[in-house]
Amino acid sequence: MADEFDCVIVGGGPAGLSAALNLARSRSTVLVIDSNRPRNAPTLFSHGFITRDGIPPNELRKLARAELDGYPEVEFAQRSAVTLVARDREDEHPFSVQFSAGTWSRTVAGRTVLLATGLRETLPAIPSVRGYYGMSLFSCVACDGYERTDQPLALIGETDDLYDRALLIARWSKNLTVFTNGVAHLSDRHASTLSDNGIRVDRREIHDVEGSHGSLAAVRLADGDRVAVTGGFIRPVWHPALEFLRPIDRESLTFDADGHLVTDRDGRTSVDGLYASGDVAAPGPQQLIVAAGAGARTAAIITHDLLGITTSH
Repeated sequence: MADEFDCVIVGGGPAGLSAALNLARSRSTVLVIDSNRPRNAPTLFSHGFITRDGIPPNELRKLARAELDGYPEVEFAQRSAVTLVARDREDEHPFSVQFSAGTWSRTVAGRTVLLATGLRETLPAIPSVRGYYGMSLFSCVACDGYERTDQPLALIGETDDLYDRALLIARWSKNLTVFTNGVAHLSDRHASTLSDNGIRVDRREIHDVEGSHGSLAAVRLADGDRVAVTGGFIRPVWHPALEFLRPIDRESLTFDADGHLVTDRDGRTSVDGLYASGDVAAPGPQQLIVAAGAGARTAAIITHDLLGITTSH
């Protein structure tokens, strides 16, 4: 493995892999560091990616890595955890990136760094929810709403944006119950509007969800009532996976109210030479194809910035 790269990409999801491909094709040297623990690992099928609709997410990653194997400009560090990213030098390669795998560790230098780590998520504390997550309970309505058209669905969440999410899900099914789990704030006015649209609101605490082999059958409430559903959507709380940033660099970055990195339209952060793309960057969680497109766009900008040029092509 080389010691210096034009770009070190942290994260091997669709944004990072797309960026790596486009950077390689512009003859930049690239290192992709990936933990191989994607957030969408429980998801059986991904949708909305043209020519790949319905492909398992892990298969999409395998295909992308196989394509990148044909480019000698790209190196991979798989199943590796980044422990530090720091802009600590004032030379042609100002970034130091440390990463490790087991007892093995390494430090490389980069002219630029692209953060494509995605997000970590915290689900509502419902005992059996992970047994259905990715199979009949999902977080992305645009990704998985179509297959649940007109089914009896649940929306489970504890955040204050359930009203907007309920209206979005109703695009696919109005046979919907919004469960606040006794936590989320939903105003009487919003609840009334949802009711006018045929959407039910249940403010009671959830005891658990139940079903069989990943297929959801009901939401069981703390008072013993059961609400029959065939699937639904969870509203997780998302957290950017950026613990490895040196504190002084982290303090120089700008985050939005939900903790996503704020960039300009081209993926530049407020730290010179540090870019972000995909779910880790505002406006937050996106479809795979959107993340891949963002990675390609940011790769083009990195190439231009390394040359010190401004061009629309």
